[in-house]
Amino acid sequence: MAECHPVGFQWVMEAKARGAKLIHVDPRFTRTSALADLHVPLRAGSDIVFLGAVVNHVLSTGKFFRDYVLAYTNAATILTEDYTGPEDLDGVFSGLDREERFYDFHTWQYEGLEVQAASGERDLEYGEEHEVPSGSPAVRQAGRGEAHGSGGAALPAGTPERDETLTHPRCVFQVLKRHFARYTPEVVERACGVPADTFGQVCEWLTENSGRDRTTAFVYSVGWTQHTVGVQYIRTASILQALLGNMGRPGGGILALRGHASIQGSTDIPTLFDLLPGYIPMPHAHSNENLDSFVAAEQTRTGYWAGMRAYTVSLLKAWWGDAARADNDFCFDYLPRLTGSHGTYETVMAQLAGQCKGYFLMGENPAVGSANGRLQRLGMANLDWLVVRDFSLIESATWWRDGPEIESGELRTADIGTEVFFMPAAAHTEKAGSFTNTQRMLQWHHPAVEPPGEARSELWFTYHLGRRIREKFAGSAAEADRPVLDLTWDYPTEGEIAEPDAEAVLAEINGHDAGGKPLSSYLQLADDGSTTCGCWIYSGVYADGVNQAARRKPGDQQDWVAAEWGWAWPANRRILYNRASADPDGRPWSERKALVWWDAGKERWTGHDIPDFPPDKAPSYRPPDGATGPDGLSGTDPFIMQADGKAWLFAPAGLVDGPLPVHYEPQESPFRNLLYGQQRNPVRQVTVFEHPGNRLQPSGGEPGAGVFPYVATTYRLTEHHTAGGMSRWLPYLSELQPEFFCEVSPELAAERGLEHLGWATIVTARAAVEARVLVTDRMIPLTVDGRRLHQVGLPYHWGSNGLSTGDSANDLIGLSLDPNVHIQEDKAFACDIRPGRRPRGPARLDLVRGYQRRAGITGQTGMEV
Repeated sequence: MAECHPVGFQWVMEAKARGAKLIHVDPRFTRTSALADLHVPLRAGSDIVFLGAVVNHVLSTGKFFRDYVLAYTNAATILTEDYTGPEDLDGVFSGLDREERFYDFHTWQYEGLEVQAASGERDLEYGEEHEVPSGSPAVRQAGRGEAHGSGGAALPAGTPERDETLTHPRCVFQVLKRHFARYTPEVVERACGVPADTFGQVCEWLTENSGRDRTTAFVYSVGWTQHTVGVQYIRTASILQALLGNMGRPGGGILALRGHASIQGSTDIPTLFDLLPGYIPMPHAHSNENLDSFVAAEQTRTGYWAGMRAYTVSLLKAWWGDAARADNDFCFDYLPRLTGSHGTYETVMAQLAGQCKGYFLMGENPAVGSANGRLQRLGMANLDWLVVRDFSLIESATWWRDGPEIESGELRTADIGTEVFFMPAAAHTEKAGSFTNTQRMLQWHHPAVEPPGEARSELWFTYHLGRRIREKFAGSAAEADRPVLDLTWDYPTEGEIAEPDAEAVLAEINGHDAGGKPLSSYLQLADDGSTTCGCWIYSGVYADGVNQAARRKPGDQQDWVAAEWGWAWPANRRILYNRASADPDGRPWSERKALVWWDAGKERWTGHDIPDFPPDKAPSYRPPDGATGPDGLSGTDPFIMQADGKAWLFAPAGLVDGPLPVHYEPQESPFRNLLYGQQRNPVRQVTVFEHPGNRLQPSGGEPGAGVFPYVATTYRLTEHHTAGGMSRWLPYLSELQPEFFCEVSPELAAERGLEHLGWATIVTARAAVEARVLVTDRMIPLTVDGRRLHQVGLPYHWGSNGLSTGDSANDLIGLSLDPNVHIQEDKAFACDIRPGRRPRGPARLDLVRGYQRRAGITGQTGMEV
């Protein structure tokens, strides 16, 4: 965090100065480690073992927060007899279809009712009921786990059976105990390389600092997400935090640090293929599905997702205005439909297959920043046209003349048919807009200067491109052109370059009523077309016609919650689910951790934060039979976006790879799975990426795995930013970090003959790259499963362009994805490292092919379930 998020880390240091303990779990000793009370080096890719063992410790020693767990989680809920877990099936759950590589979730249900599937997965069942091909593997692969950025799966009518004593063998609490029982300190030492006494220190500090009077926060970034089980990493942490009572309370929670200026914003108002704004799922390609059937498939019966029709209709009205009417389903048919998974890596495969003809890159540099850069560049070489918008001539704009494949002879510039258009982009200091980051806070930024020359903002580019396309369609009678022609596209512009007014866009996102008055809350949204709203969770950001995101009241002029700095969704709440900060009777768990509480005299919730709960719902409220929406949750159900109002220790739906976290080895690992016979995540996304340019490696005890004996992990540096487009052209930053390098331990350097500041070549089945050698004690050798393990650290910022140049670490990485959110696994992979520079020209490919032959690699290697 100190390395990649130094501005945010200042608050960690302030907490530490007041007595907080800081534990840093990371394969490398970093700037964060240097300031931590305890650094815990572990093997990359083994975090579920580590976290699972902490869960086991909490359960087996009774150190969970019992009152919180019993009232606010599904620990007491009883599962059906159909459920069977990995402890009985050697690493998989009941319902696994090995041939199609997906789970049927129906055996993971509560006794007494059946839970529907995840947002997006529920829509799949429409196809099963209506005999349309929606249940096909291609459509199932869409997954859409991202839909749970704002809520969980639905529950049909009925009351699940519960055991308040937590002793029933099929209650979630007992299932959890059995599931994590094998995750022991001894297994942590063997699988993670973490000594038992170090692990014990973590457990002691964590449990001592959790309970009524104290809370603990987890902070993570892509070191947890970029794995084939990345979502389950975070699930394990959420189980732990719920058991300890650290959710919905000040100083608690799980904070996802964002590596760009508005990564949270890019999922709220998504740049993702499978979501509409506000985490509304994109519809699948069904026959004869209308708005009513889509909403029926996706909304929950109780909780705030029961308002999904109002959220969706208001979105359609924001996009298509007067053209969206009740008699045409509010233009629901104008929405695109999913026919499968269309993420960035599937798009590359479509390029290679000649199916994707054109490509926009807006602030992205996949030739450097995405896994398997060689495949990215080969895909772009098979396009008809490519548009690149960036500050500098990044590698994704110039691969056709100076990329690695030109050097190797795989590509010849004269033979490439792709027409490349480079459009200079404005920086954030040259345009207005908002950033939405870790704490869901929108913060407005104003332009300091005009963009130079022909540089333009994304808003300008998108608006004027849409305007010109609409002009070309003008007068068209074709039905296919109506979705473009009917769009509301009347944004005001200003200045010589006709820059669209960003605040007008924010006002559209906020929404307004039939009279044009800005909305103050998503609770005002209606399902009859009388309100518009471009993103329901952002409704209120332009309340009273004022840009709430632009507020900057200094901290010394307001209380510690700082509600007048920016605006946080939803409704400017700073801590989600904060009803959990009070006990079931509405009293704070402790005065020290008081946040919101029930004022019996005023019969309202009050406190330091805006209550994340109906303000007049008393703790004693119990829903009558048949109650729906928020009225269907009791006064003691704090997790209001969940259909049952509970934190889910066991997820009966919502995840495509299981209701509980399971340790699987990374796609490529030098070690066998010590906990189960199942080596890898059985439903990871991998088979679609079978390609000669994406050969995968054997793992564990498979023949040939020893050819790649070391574990590599990629990371960021303070001095460079992601794929380098913002930093490698700046002389000061390039001077601070002038070359691509690899970090190795002195022990590994001696073993492989590597010299400090000399050259090393790192090799996988995809590529060979060269790097300067940094021999450092920061890379700590571990003992894993009885043998010495060395890990190689690789910052991934470099490419061939700019002032600071070097090979791209991401060229080494194969394509294997988490099945929920389609993210690549590049934080743990196997490699070899050798002294000296890599070969030039075709000889580099020959070196890689030689490794493939030695390891016995074929197109089916690594594809096993």
